[in-house]
Amino acid sequence: MAEGDHVFNPEALSAPQGDPVGGERSGELRAGEPQEPRGELEAEAGLRPATLGEFVGQGRVVADLRVAIGAARARGEAPDHVLFSGPPGLGKTSLARILAVELGTRLHATSGPAMERPKDLVGLLTQLGPGDVLFIDEVHRVPTAVEEFLYTAMEDFTVDITIDSGPHARLVTLNLKPFTLVGATTREGLLSAPFRARFGLFERLDPYPTGDLERILHRAAAILRVTLEGGAAALLGARSRGTPRIANRFLRRARDLAEWRGGARVDAALAHETLERLGVDEHGLEEMDRRILRCLAGQEGGPVAIKTIAAVVDETDDTLEEVFEPHLLRQGFLQKTSRGRVLTAAGWEVLGLQPGSPAPDRGSLFPG
Repeated sequence: MAEGDHVFNPEALSAPQGDPVGGERSGELRAGEPQEPRGELEAEAGLRPATLGEFVGQGRVVADLRVAIGAARARGEAPDHVLFSGPPGLGKTSLARILAVELGTRLHATSGPAMERPKDLVGLLTQLGPGDVLFIDEVHRVPTAVEEFLYTAMEDFTVDITIDSGPHARLVTLNLKPFTLVGATTREGLLSAPFRARFGLFERLDPYPTGDLERILHRAAAILRVTLEGGAAALLGARSRGTPRIANRFLRRARDLAEWRGGARVDAALAHETLERLGVDEHGLEEMDRRILRCLAGQEGGPVAIKTIAAVVDETDDTLEEVFEPHLLRQGFLQKTSRGRVLTAAGWEVLGLQPGSPAPDRGSLFPG
């Protein structure tokens, strides 16, 4: 390292005596530390990039983080709090882990629904070391009572707690070590204005182009020790809805099929067969997507309320809005109106039907 280079020093964030930087804490995650794979979720985690240099795509977001991290390291401070928004599977969790790795600090992870009471949050905040990263997934689901405790924690690095009750109640202010809160949300509009305003960096992740997904797939194939041909990568990437998580899932299923047949090579033919077995068509649509479109066709194209669609296809309306609708909207197969969802001309075409044609029978609405 050249003389004069700045290195982030957590001790510069005033770690108290007796709390050594780098000491073990219960419940913490060591960002970037390799883990032994124990199942499908662990396999997916093993494919995540560990540094900004390994992260593919989202060029503007990565550039912004480089600047924020570099400036914070030079000052010996924790970076501003970061809010990542966008559809599931685009890398919000990976970027939170990378942030901790690049800063040389620890990552503490939780989710909005897991923090039911303020004391759940206080217990977590008091475990944070100097410069640590606190990652809250589904941050839009943090209860209001807990959210209000975060206000002073994010701004002043303090939290007020009440001891005892009644006439003997006392308000005690706990000083926290400077930290960076990273929130991830698929529904930024559900965050309250005061909460959102306390974040310093707002980064929206967008679906990936096929070229970036191909690079991600080739990297994952090397980690999984499977040979992935160019045509197979292009096919899997094109049908992955612009989402690395889906692309990696397709690759793992193709690897399974290859290994089941005694090989370790995924070519275009095997990739195509894998997608057929998964029920993924040339538009990247899965069976639930087609059921949604057929539901609309069965109501003469709509408009149909989202709760009605959810009841017909036997799925929650939240899941439809967050998981399935974004791709259908991007592809132009349906539209959202004030009266409900409407099937577009492209949606009719992908179903092989003409607008106004007879509704599909119940067997086509509920295949299998």
